[in-house]
Amino acid sequence: MIPHEKISYVEFPSTDLNKTKAFYQQVFGWDFQDYGPEYSAIHNAGIDGGFYQSDSAASTSNGSVLIVIYSQALEQTQAKVEANGGTIVKPVFSFPGGRRFHFSDPTGNELAVWSDKAPA
Repeated sequence: MIPHEKISYVEFPSTDLNKTKAFYQQVFGWDFQDYGPEYSAIHNAGIDGGFYQSDSAASTSNGSVLIVIYSQALEQTQAKVEANGGTIVKPVFSFPGGRRFHFSDPTGNELAVWSDKAPA
């Protein structure tokens, strides 16, 4: 059952759906289901969502919401982001409760990854 009045779905823009799907599948293990040439649903990401074809990208610099992903191994996740075409927007920094970094995916969407674990 879907909880009443809780976030249940998130949608992101993408300038290149194939590039976007490849990045998130390689880095985070997400799965996708295409619904036509301009939309792909996300599965196995912790929350359901999708990517839609767009000329725009989501970034905190233009006022977008920031999606934050949890990692038990922050440096390993950062290495996968970089190895698969992501760009580090904000290097790892500490905050009360953990550490995180921000990245942009190959199509320009900014997300963050955080961990409550100390560096290995």
